[in-house]
Amino acid sequence: MKREYPLEARFFRTETGNEPVREWLRSLSNEDKKAIGEDIKTVQYGWPIGMPLARKMCNGIWEVRTRLENKISRVLFTLSENQIILLHGFIKKTEKTPKDDVDLAIKRMKQLKRG
Repeated sequence: MKREYPLEARFFRTETGNEPVREWLRSLSNEDKKAIGEDIKTVQYGWPIGMPLARKMCNGIWEVRTRLENKISRVLFTLSENQIILLHGFIKKTEKTPKDDVDLAIKRMKQLKRG
């Protein structure tokens, strides 16, 4: 399959129409939104891309790693054809990415494949 660049970034949408990553981004400061958006854009144009910006978490799930002023954010995503689908975003509070956050992204990825 030929991949076209840039990859299109899409927000995961729940069955009720909510877009959790978009809603999470709206809760952040303009500076944080800009930094995260720039990193997502770099992934869109540079895929496949590795550390320190992107890292594979498990089968089908990767993370965009953004260092903000006083914290670290992660946006978990999956790939589908020529799209990056943003599944889950959060501010990282521990060294290791919490299992619950990865599990939520996996659950959303499975919902995509069913739908």
